[in-house]
Amino acid sequence: MDGKAILAGLEKAVISGNKNDAIKYSKDALAAGVKALDAIDNGLVKGMTIVGDKYAKHEYFLPQVLLAANAMYGGLDILLPHIPKADAAKKVVGVIGVVEGDVHDIGKNIVKTMLTAAGLDMHDFGKDVPIENFVNSVKNQKANLIAMSTLMTPTMDGMKAVVDGLIENGDRMKVKIIIGGAPTSQAFADDIGADMHAINAQEAVKKVKEVL
Repeated sequence: MDGKAILAGLEKAVISGNKNDAIKYSKDALAAGVKALDAIDNGLVKGMTIVGDKYAKHEYFLPQVLLAANAMYGGLDILLPHIPKADAAKKVVGVIGVVEGDVHDIGKNIVKTMLTAAGLDMHDFGKDVPIENFVNSVKNQKANLIAMSTLMTPTMDGMKAVVDGLIENGDRMKVKIIIGGAPTSQAFADDIGADMHAINAQEAVKKVKEVL
């Protein structure tokens, strides 16, 4: 099978949410001498970008996005270890999580997937994340980006606590901060000293790409 057919297979596997195919074509890519980065960018990511667009247009719904993400991660597991060290080092590192006190993580999962598809090396802190985990992420994970979400009004204060903690430990200027979730807004982001606010995954990717 030639490289073009393999890339098309990877793209289709993600769009149709077929993890087995994504794994198969990823192995085929390596066997055929397709560069791992090429297979990721022009296969898996291309498919995920189309899925993201369909989701934004309400042509795809949450279950389809999650299946596509699952397929993409299946392929990434095969391909990522084969990326040359120099290329891997160039990646922007992001951490993402739902702030302490909140366990709503569906939106966070979609944003994480789309940022991974956009080429960031994302570390997922999960849900109900202690403030200090975000604050220490610049030192511990070498984060260039911190992404926080919440769906509840009472937990919004946690976002401000993270920004304040980063100012206190001297790391605020080293990292970009994006927030999201139903009760949040650009005005709130400005108020707490975050860099950006996004209403959905597409906007998050667009804004992050602009600054990083």
